Amino acid sequence: MKFKKVVALVPMRHHSQRVPQKNFRDLAGKPLYMHILFSLSKCDLIDEIVVDTDSPIIQEGIAEKFPHITVLKRPEHLCADTVPMNEILFYDTEQVRADVYLQTHSTNPLLQTNTIEKAIRDFSNAFPAYDSLFSVTRMQTRLWDALARPINHNPAILLQTQDLPPVYEENSCIYLFTREGLLKHRTRIGDRPLMFEISALEAQDIDEEQDFLIADLLLKYQQRNQLL
Repeated sequence: MKFKKVVALVPMRHHSQRVPQKNFRDLAGKPLYMHILFSLSKCDLIDEIVVDTDSPIIQEGIAEKFPHITVLKRPEHLCADTVPMNEILFYDTEQVRADVYLQTHSTNPLLQTNTIEKAIRDFSNAFPAYDSLFSVTRMQTRLWDALARPINHNPAILLQTQDLPPVYEENSCIYLFTREGLLKHRTRIGDRPLMFEISALEAQDIDEEQDFLIADLLLKYQQRNQLL
């Protein structure tokens, strides 16, 4: 490992616009936000976990269940829904210094510890040739833009979808970056990013009510099968 200190950053708002009380709502037996914290806590390559939040419910839950996790109370000027994530990261990386930061979200409850570890190792091996890493989901399907123009295929040549050139969706599960790169580019993704592929199943993100239901069913299925 090239990095002496790896810090995981997990921003969590109290308020949720599309799924009410999302972050602390029960998902497969425990509050949503706890799933990612359990996965991060089992990762030996992470030296410190930092949760940035304005939620008293989350602060109390972390103090009870995760006393090893650092909680940063989010300043009032960073609490609005319109505040860009980069502004929050500027603040967090000023409060807690590290060689490299891993940022993820509470809305990625199926993200596994071994995937997190692999991302850190891959970035460590690739750095500094690559200055950042972000996770992606491979897509091999016929895509069109808003003007009905094909993006990744020729409609006159109907290739099988598995033979189409893949495109990749930024899935917001994992970002790895340095504070220097964050300040230089004003964003998590630098000039020479490494894409890290995660399966669509593991990258399940919760943005809408239906996403919450799907994640709940998937986690309960996994829990049942682990007991068999």
